[in-house]
Amino acid sequence: MTGTPAEVMAWVAAARERIDRYTQQCFEPTDLAVVADVGAGGLVILPRRVRTITSVMPVLAADDGPSLPSSAWRVTSSSVLGQVDALHLAWGGYNDLVVGAESYNGGWLGLWERWGAEQVKAVGSFGYDETPLLVGQGCALLAAHLQAQAAPSDADAAQDAGLQVDDEGNNVAIEDSDDEETTPVDPSSSTGSTQVDALLAGYLNRGPSLIGGV
Repeated sequence: MTGTPAEVMAWVAAARERIDRYTQQCFEPTDLAVVADVGAGGLVILPRRVRTITSVMPVLAADDGPSLPSSAWRVTSSSVLGQVDALHLAWGGYNDLVVGAESYNGGWLGLWERWGAEQVKAVGSFGYDETPLLVGQGCALLAAHLQAQAAPSDADAAQDAGLQVDDEGNNVAIEDSDDEETTPVDPSSSTGSTQVDALLAGYLNRGPSLIGGV
């Protein structure tokens, strides 16, 4: 790749965004609020690799319900062999200190049934502790690929507001956003490079596990 350090970093940021859209994953620790469906037995499949969860609350018609104490749920992560990224609500337990979840009121299951909540919002940290080697390599390849494609005649580059070139094909005004606000990441069928797509095939977050939203 060529250009100033700021330009190179901007191309890398553009590549990372495409990779996030393609894989629907977070490859760095990222704070998110994720809404997901409550399945049978209180199983809540999380649509991203989970690191830690700090709060869980039911999604009710009027607004989010009260935050549940940590005794009402546990977390499993795909970072542990054989497990999945999920919340497990304490269907069979109770807490006599929580109004509505007392043992004589049916415990947590009775409380959830009275709430009628079909979804929960989980707030916490998602992503990988360290960026996987293949993902890092794919990001570098894709950044170089995007830069090479950025020419006035390139229709794809012209459609990407983050990839701007002058009449001679020189890099100009490539913006790197520092916006910390979390926004939904729309899925994409490709990064734009078949070589990078192949590298990232093992990291795709697709199918029935992707039932929630950011």
